[in-house]
Amino acid sequence: MIAAPELQTEFHYTQDTDTRFSSDTDFDDPDGRNAIIGKGKAKKGKKGPGEKGKGVGKGAGRMNGHHQENGMENVMLFEVSVVDDWIESYKYDRDVALLDLINFFIQCSGCKGVVTGEMFHNMQNSEIIRKMTEEFDEDSGDYPLTMAGPQWKKFKSSFCEFIGVLVRQCQYSIIYDEYMMDTVISLLTGLSDSQVRAFRHTSTLAAMKLMTALVNVALNLSINMDNTQRQYEAERNKMIGKRANDRLELLLQKRKELQENQDEIENMMNAIFKGVFVHRYRDAIAEIRAICIEEIGVWMKMYSDAFLNDSYLKYVGWTMHDKQGEVRLKCLTALQGLYYNRELNAKLELFTSRFKDRIVSMTLDKEYDVAVQAIKLLTLVLHSSDEVLTAEDCESVYHLVYSAHRPVAVAAGEFLFKKLFSHRDPEDDSMPKRRGRQSVNANLIKTTVFFFLESELHEHAAYLVDSMWDCAGEILKDWECMISLLLDEPLPGEEALTDRQETALIEIMLCTIRQAAECHPPVGRGTGKRVLTAKEKKTQLDDRTRMTELFAISLPALLAKYSVDAEKVTNLLQLPQFFDLEIYTTGRLEKHLDSLLRQIREIVEKHTDTDVLEACSKTYHSLCNEEFTIFNRVDIARSQLLDEQVDKFNRLLEDFLQEGEDPDEDDAYQVLSTLKRITAFHNAHDLSKWDLFTSNYKLLNTGIENGDMPEQIVIHALQCTHYVILWSLAKVSEGTSKKAFTILCDLLLIFSHQIISGGREALEPLVYTPEASLQSDLLNFILDHVFIDQDEDSNSTDGQQDDEAGKIEALHKRRNLLAAYCKLIIYNVVEINTGADIFKQYMRYYNDYGDIIKETMSKTRQIDKIQCAKTLILSLQQLFNEMLSDLGPSFDRSSSAFCGIKELARRFSLTFGLDQLKTREAIAMLHKDGIEFAFKEPNPQGEGHPPLNLAFLDILSEFSSKLMRQDKRTVHMYLERFMTFQMALQREDCWLPLISYRNSLQAGGDDDTMSVVSGISSRGSSVRSKKAKPATGKRKLPEGKTESSSSSSEVWMSREQSMQTPIMMPSPHLTSTIMREPKRLRPEESYMGTPQPQHHQTPMDYNTQVTWMLAQRQQQEEVARQQQERAMNYAKLRSNLQHAIRRGTGLMEDDEEPIVEDVMMSSEGRIEDLNEGMDFDTMDIDLPPSKNRRERSELKPDFFDPASIMDESVLGVPMF
Repeated sequence: MIAAPELQTEFHYTQDTDTRFSSDTDFDDPDGRNAIIGKGKAKKGKKGPGEKGKGVGKGAGRMNGHHQENGMENVMLFEVSVVDDWIESYKYDRDVALLDLINFFIQCSGCKGVVTGEMFHNMQNSEIIRKMTEEFDEDSGDYPLTMAGPQWKKFKSSFCEFIGVLVRQCQYSIIYDEYMMDTVISLLTGLSDSQVRAFRHTSTLAAMKLMTALVNVALNLSINMDNTQRQYEAERNKMIGKRANDRLELLLQKRKELQENQDEIENMMNAIFKGVFVHRYRDAIAEIRAICIEEIGVWMKMYSDAFLNDSYLKYVGWTMHDKQGEVRLKCLTALQGLYYNRELNAKLELFTSRFKDRIVSMTLDKEYDVAVQAIKLLTLVLHSSDEVLTAEDCESVYHLVYSAHRPVAVAAGEFLFKKLFSHRDPEDDSMPKRRGRQSVNANLIKTTVFFFLESELHEHAAYLVDSMWDCAGEILKDWECMISLLLDEPLPGEEALTDRQETALIEIMLCTIRQAAECHPPVGRGTGKRVLTAKEKKTQLDDRTRMTELFAISLPALLAKYSVDAEKVTNLLQLPQFFDLEIYTTGRLEKHLDSLLRQIREIVEKHTDTDVLEACSKTYHSLCNEEFTIFNRVDIARSQLLDEQVDKFNRLLEDFLQEGEDPDEDDAYQVLSTLKRITAFHNAHDLSKWDLFTSNYKLLNTGIENGDMPEQIVIHALQCTHYVILWSLAKVSEGTSKKAFTILCDLLLIFSHQIISGGREALEPLVYTPEASLQSDLLNFILDHVFIDQDEDSNSTDGQQDDEAGKIEALHKRRNLLAAYCKLIIYNVVEINTGADIFKQYMRYYNDYGDIIKETMSKTRQIDKIQCAKTLILSLQQLFNEMLSDLGPSFDRSSSAFCGIKELARRFSLTFGLDQLKTREAIAMLHKDGIEFAFKEPNPQGEGHPPLNLAFLDILSEFSSKLMRQDKRTVHMYLERFMTFQMALQREDCWLPLISYRNSLQAGGDDDTMSVVSGISSRGSSVRSKKAKPATGKRKLPEGKTESSSSSSEVWMSREQSMQTPIMMPSPHLTSTIMREPKRLRPEESYMGTPQPQHHQTPMDYNTQVTWMLAQRQQQEEVARQQQERAMNYAKLRSNLQHAIRRGTGLMEDDEEPIVEDVMMSSEGRIEDLNEGMDFDTMDIDLPPSKNRRERSELKPDFFDPASIMDESVLGVPMF
């Protein structure tokens, strides 16, 4: 027998519940952890002769968890054949084979070191472990047992299997040679005491699995010893003449050998238990503690004679107080395996009495998984003995059936079922099955009702039913018995149900019908409806058919019996909502349907309770289904009922209003009662043909004039009117949604922060900021109704799509919708980044909305240059992601989709103009976001392959020319943060985007001279505009805006001077209230020329940007050196620029009246690119109007003409 450690007579909690235990042990021999007890006392045994044999690790690759050339398949040491090969190698040269086994354990820990033969022979285990610790790879904290992925999960199971197979194959010879097991146990014991977590974790798992395998060997030995002893006794009891002495001697010798082997195995197990388990079950790492508790549960279950005693059970009991839920869970699952076997209950009595309270308290554990297993364990305890758990213990579990967490509730429901419903009379099973209230389930249903009432949680009947559905579903679906308990008279000597019990039974019955029909938990349990299996669907159909056949007949009788009880009737009227209405026809139950309709009509006329009336209304709504043949029958009954109620209401209302200021109370009550019935039905039924609005208007208008209308009448009249309006809105054509969208956009503009401008701070309470959900809905509306093909907009042309004028009118309507939304972006009503979905459509819908989108980009850049740049790069990222989802990661960079994104990036780049100094910070931030996006998604194939988004650098290179020379160096330094040394050496085609982008950043900065000159030039001396700029004012940006557009992580390119942005945009032109065609305006009246007060933004914080600070100093020195050269070249550059513009457009004469160009119909690519290259704040380039635009304006005015978009003269009056 195993020598168990000493145990005191009673349990004592000498430990704190903290899991970070000290290194002290409960045993007298602290050195036992490093030595083998008994025969295997640190002896290495004799070495085998000969040369090296086959080793386990030959050609296996490294099991260090960091790199494997051929994957897990090359190191599958867990097959029996591989173990057999190792055994042959061990027999040939045990030192070489054992050295391979030692290296296997070392490398399975993730260590790159190798134990050599010299180290094995000349060094102690502690010295070897210290040497391996020094060679351990500390670059990563991962090791095979903690690595994620299916192959590493398989590794753990295969690792454990290997140890079991090794012991099983060696159990008849090798494990008793006093060499192999002594060496392995000594190594694992030493590794389990290491400070390196990987060594400690892996060796503990190996030692525990080794112990489990040895327990199995010890169990087999014990069985063989018992068999041998019986054979010996049988042989010895024979008569002397028949007794075989040779056989007796053979059996004695066999028993002696088995006893010696048993003693040897016990020594090994004691060494592992004292050297590893006793110290590691309280390790600081929860995973290690969980391994120990899990395995000791296996030992006690497998070899209960040796391990199932208080000496070992105490470790499980102590660990139930562990702070980690994972460890507590292992304790409970280990105990479940013990309590499941009733034969072991006698050995668990002391443990149960000592730790029962702890198990009961764990039913309320903060970890739901632990609570579930605790309840299941108590169910097993209850199943083994009814006397163990007290009434208080059971009550603490009962209330958990109402838990919102379904697994906890289901486990508690099973416990409740075992406690209350498992005690049946044996006679019940022998008697023939009876139906109705005489059935076996009648008492069980009554018990459920009694429990429900005693729990005093009557509103949670659905939760109780759901908790017991899995274990007591057959009882809960015995609707025939429930109907009999409600309708039939009680049997002689049987106590009838009270009114309160009948109410509870009806509520439970309704919940069971809902559960059977819907097949999903009630609200609050579960994350949503799950997909039903074929078997569940068949059960659902069968249950619906059966419930319909039963209640179609009995429901009218139930309603007749309880017609005056509002609570009972409300629940009963919900039953038809779950019927299979086809059964009324196929089962020829029309007469029962007529009976049901009569009962509902009587209930409507009898009750004024709102819940009852709404239940009647919903029942009619469920029965009035046009898919079934009973529709006409139900619709006629409903119309007759409503005709009577509406006629009665109009008659009573006329008499009521004629009474003047002193109405009779009875008349008022009659009016109110009838109005309640009509209002309840109007909620679920369209009563528009009865013209209830006129009657309610008269009633409310009289109340306003006289002021003495009863409050309840006013409330229900308003509610009825509300339903009238809702039903009217439901009939409105979907075409009006576009007008509603325009009105909503204008309302958001009116009540935006613009409302307090001009000294109207008193209106600040009216400022409304749309929430994120509303902004998302507005954007989705634009994407669904604006960015569509011409043929898709069938509702916009009133059937005139083939007519050119109709197409142009539809286009104007879509342009108005886009204009209304873009104004929300321009005036900061919605987030600027929502414009990304608009900007990415620039190329595809250039002919239709190009002018609107470009004007929006211009104005957002005036508001916040950095945020505008981030929005542009976001739109490119969205297009890139869409392309990846369509074409896959291995797309062709010459494809039309990729080239289209790159062309869009080039267009965006041109919109930044020629003044690099002014757009410096925005361009830098754009590159920063682009670089981060390119390296965001690593390649799943490994580091040798490019990131999935690396091709985005090819798109980003379109913006490299907009960087100043100093900023190129800074951006290049930021790029190198994401690059590895191997990336810089790659030259394959897949790495070309990185190479080209680096080259674009390392190119010379010849364009910097022009950008500096443009920045130095006066804003008032532009090529086109001769009028002076308005005076600027300073203001501090709102706090929220500063956070959204200039976070600490974004300020990596600092500003050299304050940038000017408009403090308030001019009063917006409301698209939904246009009264006349806009006129052509002069530049000083146009959108672009409107004087705008400006301010200086608060300088950004440079303290955290060390890299840029160094670049800033170099920039200042370089600017000083080149100042004279720039002044000399300025005149020449300006002359060349003006000459190029005149040569491209021919429209730079100062006498020409500027006309805003219609880019939608422009066809000259060079003029378009040049116009995009000019900055809107520096110069105004006006191109000639398109003839097509003027022809179109005769058919329909363009309400988003940049010349009139925000002009107040179109309305004739200012906005405020």
